[in-house]
Amino acid sequence: MLRIVADTDVRLETVLEHMRLENLHDFPACAAKFGKAKYEVPADDIVYDGADAVCGFLDENKLAFPDFHFEPTRVSPAPSTEVVVVEGRFRGTHLGVWRGLPATGRKVDFPMCLVFEFEGDSMVSEIIYMDLSTPLQQLGVAFNPDSAEFKLQTALSHPITLGRAIIDNLRGRFRRKT
Repeated sequence: MLRIVADTDVRLETVLEHMRLENLHDFPACAAKFGKAKYEVPADDIVYDGADAVCGFLDENKLAFPDFHFEPTRVSPAPSTEVVVVEGRFRGTHLGVWRGLPATGRKVDFPMCLVFEFEGDSMVSEIIYMDLSTPLQQLGVAFNPDSAEFKLQTALSHPITLGRAIIDNLRGRFRRKT
């Protein structure tokens, strides 16, 4: 259930229409909601600058997850800060290549936080905050850091780093005893 915090304004209407068009996979219309289209994905340290780059990013997601849908759960316009913050969930079925990973047929469902920045009433960027490990775990290519599988994989692929950590840990224990 979508919860909107604060009164409706032009910026909120722009964001809601942008998300509606993205969920319809009408990417040119979605990008047209920006004064100048720009997506930032800090988890990847990538900026998609311009309508063509934004549409390319969205097309890649559609190829990987043809049924993808972002479901907003809370929308919070912040009138004094020129931003609209949207919390929600990305859902889809992995049926195409994503980040070099061939289709797995698995479903993903993970939280995202979107920050839409405005200059006046013109939307100028969308910053997408997400935890990459969650969808990778759901696709079966990453392990939970607390799992035995992750610890074994780390030990096998990083023996020097792991060895240093063990030695440092033992040194710390020895120093505390003396």
